[in-house]
Amino acid sequence: MSRVSRRTVVPVLMVLVVAAGVGLFLFRPWTVFADTTVDEALPTASGSATGPATTDGAGVKGGERPTPNSGPEDLARGSFVTHEHETRGTARTVRLTDGGRVLRLENFRTSGGPDVRVYLSLRDAGAVKAGLGEGAVGLGELKGNRGNQNYTVPAGTDLSGFRSAVIWCERFSVSFGAADLAPVAG
Repeated sequence: MSRVSRRTVVPVLMVLVVAAGVGLFLFRPWTVFADTTVDEALPTASGSATGPATTDGAGVKGGERPTPNSGPEDLARGSFVTHEHETRGTARTVRLTDGGRVLRLENFRTSGGPDVRVYLSLRDAGAVKAGLGEGAVGLGELKGNRGNQNYTVPAGTDLSGFRSAVIWCERFSVSFGAADLAPVAG
């Protein structure tokens, strides 16, 4: 048997250390085991940075009309289905008292992961398993993998065409889960 020389071992160890570092950066395996719980109350009005969507003088977008002096109103809702990671809970689009809109996740539960984000998609929950599709709107990074949380819908977004709320891992381009958003009769 031949002895392995120091000239061979040191470069191999360096490559292994770099590969391990890159792997940890990309996969962030500790996020799968750490739970982050968020428990936000449903806001009654949008923050100062977000106002109601406006396309005409009355602040109306896509047939949605704010009702003065009323509380938050459900526009659509649905239950999450699992795709790549077990995902449960309810998604609701809600019009706030000032006309702003939020996507609310309630009794929500999924796995942690790297670079997980929340989207509204024009595709239904089954179809987003293959991709978000064109026209998807990002609402931000997932705040926590458990609990109740709110995501502001950008002003000017017409919610009438969006069919699902999606929990999407940007790093690996996979859907953790999605909820079909069915209009609420009102």
